[in-house]
Amino acid sequence: MPLDDYKPRLVTVSGPMPVRKLTVHAAEWRSLGEEVRGAGGKLLALWGIDDRARSGNFLLHAALVFAEGVLVMVLPVAQADARFPDLSDVFPAAGRMQRALADLLGVSAAGADARKWLRHAAWPADTYPLRQEFDVTLRGAAGTDDYPFVTVQGGGVHEIAVGPVHAGTIEPGHFRFSVVGEKVLRLEERLGYAHKGIEKRAEGLTLQQGARLAGRVSGDSTVAYAWAYAQAAEGLTGTTVPARAQWLRALWLELERLHNHLGDLGALGNDAGLAFGLAQFGMLREDVLRMNGELFGHRYLMDCVIPGGVAVDVDAMAHTRLIETLLHVSAEMARLKSIYDEHAGAQDRFLTTGRVPPELAAQLGLTGLAGRASAQAWDLRVQFPCQPYDQLDVGMVTHRNGDVAARVTVRFEEATESMRLIRSILHKMPSGAIAGSLGAPVADGPGIGWVEGWRGEVMVALHTDADGRIRRLHAHDPSWQNWPVLEHAIMGNIVPDFPLINKSFNLSYSGVDL
Repeated sequence: MPLDDYKPRLVTVSGPMPVRKLTVHAAEWRSLGEEVRGAGGKLLALWGIDDRARSGNFLLHAALVFAEGVLVMVLPVAQADARFPDLSDVFPAAGRMQRALADLLGVSAAGADARKWLRHAAWPADTYPLRQEFDVTLRGAAGTDDYPFVTVQGGGVHEIAVGPVHAGTIEPGHFRFSVVGEKVLRLEERLGYAHKGIEKRAEGLTLQQGARLAGRVSGDSTVAYAWAYAQAAEGLTGTTVPARAQWLRALWLELERLHNHLGDLGALGNDAGLAFGLAQFGMLREDVLRMNGELFGHRYLMDCVIPGGVAVDVDAMAHTRLIETLLHVSAEMARLKSIYDEHAGAQDRFLTTGRVPPELAAQLGLTGLAGRASAQAWDLRVQFPCQPYDQLDVGMVTHRNGDVAARVTVRFEEATESMRLIRSILHKMPSGAIAGSLGAPVADGPGIGWVEGWRGEVMVALHTDADGRIRRLHAHDPSWQNWPVLEHAIMGNIVPDFPLINKSFNLSYSGVDL
């Protein structure tokens, strides 16, 4: 256990998850990261707080996952230096997180990639939105936007620039391909074109107000974010959640997983030239979304999970409707899977395309369903099950090939498992209250929430001030870890396969653009 020597300094963080906090100095920031990585751990999230008014420092936080749970390292950094040890060579996913931290807080990693990530000429130089003195009404001359993409040189090499504006209703993102003929040598992404200011907007909100904001970080994962936020708020306030509310949260999380997998399976069929799949899975997804709207008041289940419990219950009519819908979806999905498996054209496009070998997935920290398709046996519902997953015996789905075909298979099997879990939840759900009152914060943050969303693990870190209002809200999407891996997945493939590979990951633009 790599943290034995630090046990006297560890502070247990209140909440449903095994989380401990440790204040470190610069050398420990680096050495502890190396120890956790060496023991098979990983970086979960990285964020910072402007604490100059109280301690005179910026407080950097790194959430590291190890065998016993989550370790939150806290590193005080003085404004005079505003630099900290680089973690990107220990955890490759840290690279973009550190660049975002430099853009938003003005604290940078020494010797690391210093290119801006979120600024896009949006703010003047030496102006940092997450510092306390930042004026949200700021207007004036912004910086330049000359972004130094990495270039590839050689005979026959040329660049293809795609985006940031795309066809259809889709968030903006720029993809710079270096190619020879149609073979991709390198891809570099640039995101952050629609910075929403969520983290700044959260400052000063009550815990109840913050719940609505957190549930809208990435709309296709609203249940995961709302539940993670609720866990963080409940940990800070010492709130006990009624058992029935926990089971209802799991019900909605599995419905969220189901409708997203159905939508992706249709889109993947379409990108492989099988428009029939898009139509059929689109209808199934619409069946689930319409049922959600009729039973729970919102097609995407927004605002169903609230701090202290849930806002909606399941009655006998809803129970019957859920079972009927699952029977229909299950039968149709089995039929469609046989068509996908036997369709030579689709399988030709799926197999060996966009492969991420297990070794590369482990090195880069690939997580969620994409990680499980590359033999990364990690699912919070199994490793660190909260109530009621500790009573549901979740079957984790993993495959080794790491290609589009494996990611398609994971979706089919996870959708089937989600429907089994929903039936089990409806059968075992206890009676009782569905919400309790949320008190004033009783713990010195951060409050941490950690939930296995459909895309991967979602984390919310929550800090409050002396009045119990939000001082800092950091919501972390698994896409932070997975976007860089997509750049590797496309290498050696042809340009026309990029939409298919991209959809097989289906990462969130919004989740990394807070």
